[in-house]
Amino acid sequence: MIVLDKLAEIFASSSCDIEDANRLVIQPKSVLREFRTVRHGFLFIIRGEARMCVNGTAYELLPGSVFHAAPGMQLDSRVIGQSEFEYYSLFYRLDKVGDQNSGHECDSHFKLEPGASPRVRELLALLHQNAHTLGGIGKLRVKELFLSIMHQVLVGCKYRESCSYDTSKKVIEEAVAYINGHYMNPLTLDELAELHAMSSKRFSYFFHKYTGFRPIDYVIHYRMERASELLQAGHFPIRDVAVSVGYTNPLYFSRVFKKKFGVSPSAYTHN
Repeated sequence: MIVLDKLAEIFASSSCDIEDANRLVIQPKSVLREFRTVRHGFLFIIRGEARMCVNGTAYELLPGSVFHAAPGMQLDSRVIGQSEFEYYSLFYRLDKVGDQNSGHECDSHFKLEPGASPRVRELLALLHQNAHTLGGIGKLRVKELFLSIMHQVLVGCKYRESCSYDTSKKVIEEAVAYINGHYMNPLTLDELAELHAMSSKRFSYFFHKYTGFRPIDYVIHYRMERASELLQAGHFPIRDVAVSVGYTNPLYFSRVFKKKFGVSPSAYTHN
C-alpha cells in the first residue's frame, strides 16, 4: 500500500521534470496488450472505465482514479463499458539524490483514489496547454502546475482516508443491525450492498474488514445462532425452526446447522 506522506516527500525534495503531457480519448472495447513502459508516468482518469493489468496486478480505473507506473513494466489494458475512456498522461523524470530514494514508491505501480476533482481537471488542462512552452519561465510554470496537481491529489487521498474509516465502519454497523433484524428474510450480497449504497465488492471488503465475516457468511452465522437458541428453548419441530430463521427447506437447514455445530438439529436438541 502506498504511503501518501512518503510520496509527497519524494516530490517535495527531489528534482522532477515533466517530459511529456497528453490528453487521450480511447474508444470502447479498445485493447492494449503486452506494452512495456519506458518512463515514469501518471494517468489521470477523466471519464469512462478501463481494466489495467501491470506485472500481473489488476486495477480498475474510474473517473478520479490516478494510476502510476515506472519504466520496464508490462502493461495490458482494456476499455470496458460503452463509453469512451478519456485520460491525461504525464511522464516525468525524477533525479534521485544518492541512493536514499532507490526502490522508493516512484519505482512501483500503484493507484490513488482522491475522487473526481474539478480543480485537478482544470490544472491538468492548463499543464497540457503549457507542456511544450519554451524557456525557463515556461518550464517553471509546468513544474508548478504538476506540483499543484500532486498536492491536490494527495490531499484528496488523505481526506478520503481519514473519512472512509468512520463512514465505512458506520455503514457496516448499520448493515449488521439490518441483518440481525431481517435474518429470517431472503438476503443476497447484491441486495445488501445496494441497500447500503456500495458496490458488492466494496461492501464485501469493508464487511469482512470490520466483522471478520463475508456478508453471507455472517447471515448464515447469525441464523444458526438464532436456530440454536430456539432449539434450546423448547421442543420445536425442525421444519418450524428452519422457517423461523429463513430456510424453507429443512434438509438444507439441517446440513448448514451440522456444518456449523458438528451435530444435527435433532441431536443438538437432546444435548
